[in-house]
Amino acid sequence: MEGPLENIGTLAEPPHSTTSAKIDDKGRLKLPSESLDWCKKSNISNIFATTFDKVTVRLYPIPLWKSTLKLLESPGPQAKKGADLARVAKHYGGDAEIDAQGRILLPAALRTLLTLESQPICLEHLAGRMDFTTKVEYDRLLATAEENLQDKVDTFRELGL
Repeated sequence: MEGPLENIGTLAEPPHSTTSAKIDDKGRLKLPSESLDWCKKSNISNIFATTFDKVTVRLYPIPLWKSTLKLLESPGPQAKKGADLARVAKHYGGDAEIDAQGRILLPAALRTLLTLESQPICLEHLAGRMDFTTKVEYDRLLATAEENLQDKVDTFRELGL
């Protein structure tokens, strides 16, 4: 089976680091300049904003969202799990447009769930989409990633790091 990235066309090279941004009091995410440039170079003006885990917001270019939804709605042994994930994503998610100022109005259900208004966030590019968490959640995830760091470095050094 082909993956979700197979049918979305050519994307520009994304930013490689995590960037900070802010969601204003109206629930609009102001994209960092690097992310906005990536969207423009990749011809992305419409996205689907959602969550699967109720922690991380995923901003999918519409073609990638359609492909992801097709994956989730596929028959087979994982069909029930996929249907559940699709239901959660559709419940909290919604279509959004990147406006002329590089802002995205996030769906009300998503903003309410994650208490996003007037929040600093940390955004990164992964697998053709943009993901972000609140700064508080990002710091928690980073602290977890830094646990047993030397062991992780040693493991990947053996693999060629």
